[in-house]
Amino acid sequence: MAVVFGATSTTDEVLDGLELNGKRVLVTGVSAGLGVETARALVARGAYVVGTARDLGKARTATEHVHAAARPEGGIDLLELDLASLDSVRRCADSLVAAGLPFDAVIANAGVMACPRGSTVEGFETQFGTNHLGHFVLVNRIASLLGSGARVVSLASRGHRLADVDLEDPNFQHTIYSENSAYGRSKTANILFAVEFDRRHRANGVRATAVHPGSIETELGRHLTPEVAERFLAAATAGSTIPHEFDWKTIPQGAATSVWAAFVAPADEVGGRYCEDCNVAQVNDSPAFTDGVRSYALDPMRAQQLWALSEDLVGERF
Repeated sequence: MAVVFGATSTTDEVLDGLELNGKRVLVTGVSAGLGVETARALVARGAYVVGTARDLGKARTATEHVHAAARPEGGIDLLELDLASLDSVRRCADSLVAAGLPFDAVIANAGVMACPRGSTVEGFETQFGTNHLGHFVLVNRIASLLGSGARVVSLASRGHRLADVDLEDPNFQHTIYSENSAYGRSKTANILFAVEFDRRHRANGVRATAVHPGSIETELGRHLTPEVAERFLAAATAGSTIPHEFDWKTIPQGAATSVWAAFVAPADEVGGRYCEDCNVAQVNDSPAFTDGVRSYALDPMRAQQLWALSEDLVGERF
């Protein structure tokens, strides 16, 4: 009988009894929080992790216990990657392709949340440019390293319920900027990316899925000042008569859905889907800030349109 996991399941519980010897995993954002825990849980079961971070010094300190947890057949290496700079993304991807070593999973974990209005190096709105476009270029450039059976896990968020992508104005050039709507757009983009990547690669045995880790107190929320948090709650409850309360998770609980989607869940069940609490989420178009995925985030036509726009923006065809 299959074990049933849920909101309180941890990485160790999800991976209990699983041997990952010989598996290679790319995890972005291993300088804090979920990325570090994801790496720890994987190397403790024999996997070899390539972890990326913008600040390698910070990542080295944050992953000291990851090295200590690694089995002899596993381990972790660190690679510099600034998702807010496509030059950095391309250098990172090119070095991985040059090395020629395959990956069994890519966990696109890094990101920013509810930050003040700003731009990436190339001039894209910070959250859309970092959370979506950076990973879009990275994963597509290393797609040749993903063989049959490999999976891509795109970390999205319940925050996708705050906003659909705006294909006409992705950089807020003609609309008023809001930290929360920008975050919502970027998280919807993360889901749509998984939908389209899965469609393009599933015939070759490569699957992609998006996951919501849950509400966790990590460095991701460093821009959530009391004022921004108040606006976030207002946006989350707009149009709903249901009061919202956050069910906070620990970091090991938050990282559990990522490793579940990458190595435990049946590929055909999670491919092209959105998952939360170590389960595939149901479509839920309620205005409430609640469980489930909004239908616009799984719309295959929307996913193809975003893909085409993203290619135009980054100047590459994949």
